[in-house]
Amino acid sequence: MSTNLNETDLILNNDGSVYHLYLQPEDIGQTIILVGDPERVPMVSDHFDTIDIRKSNREFVTHTGMISNQRLSVVSTGIGTDNIDIVLNELDALVNIDLAARMIKKQLTSLKLIRIGTSGAIHEDTPVDSMLISSHGFGLDGLMNFYDYEPDVITEELLDQIDGQLGIYGVHPYLFKAPGTLFEKFTPHFSSGITATCSGFYGPQGRNVRATAMYDDLLIRMAELSLDDDLRITNFEMETAGIYGLATILGHEAISVNAIVANRAKHTFSKNASETIEVTIKKTLEVIMS
Repeated sequence: MSTNLNETDLILNNDGSVYHLYLQPEDIGQTIILVGDPERVPMVSDHFDTIDIRKSNREFVTHTGMISNQRLSVVSTGIGTDNIDIVLNELDALVNIDLAARMIKKQLTSLKLIRIGTSGAIHEDTPVDSMLISSHGFGLDGLMNFYDYEPDVITEELLDQIDGQLGIYGVHPYLFKAPGTLFEKFTPHFSSGITATCSGFYGPQGRNVRATAMYDDLLIRMAELSLDDDLRITNFEMETAGIYGLATILGHEAISVNAIVANRAKHTFSKNASETIEVTIKKTLEVIMS
């Protein structure tokens, strides 16, 4: 792209930082851990040898520092793919756009994006307090329907299998596999499955409190899917598919590491969720540094 990006497509703050994250290009490492909860940021950065950047704006908190000779960042996204849309586009802008000139760089940088988040299992054989990585993100949230991309044939065939069996009317799902080589790096250390990304926590995940969910059997339907290559939807949350989708079209690598804090098939919730998250953080960092 040879033309300048206009001021409303790429909004910058007075100091030249990107609009929501309030970061400058020098504030981030090339490996970035994404967490939902801002209070989870120091849980990760406590494992850094040094921290040289601490910045925050709204729900977006960033710490950047070193472990051994590797520079890492941890960024909180808040909840949902609406926030993922903001975070991934602005992280990409920090490395692939000349902010002063408002021009896309000729030589692009690929980030390594590692989500560490909580998730619920849909099969009885997935224990609470276990961990798994996402081979694919199955999006029920709609984010990637607003982007122009060409899905690969194999992923599209798998999506057709899932969509044809689920029969969720009025929803246009999408599917992305984990982009890059991170999935292969993490596979020896974690079990894996397809992660469903929902647009909300209550009705979209089949919960009935006072408002009635349209598809309160959604998780049962997903658990009963019959897919090729021994694949199955194992868990659900609210960010992975958006991360995989945007990372794919922007040319970044991504992996989602899920701390299983609930089992919806058994109606059980972790009694030690904080400890499970801490164990997941430590194991993820070990794999990153290996």
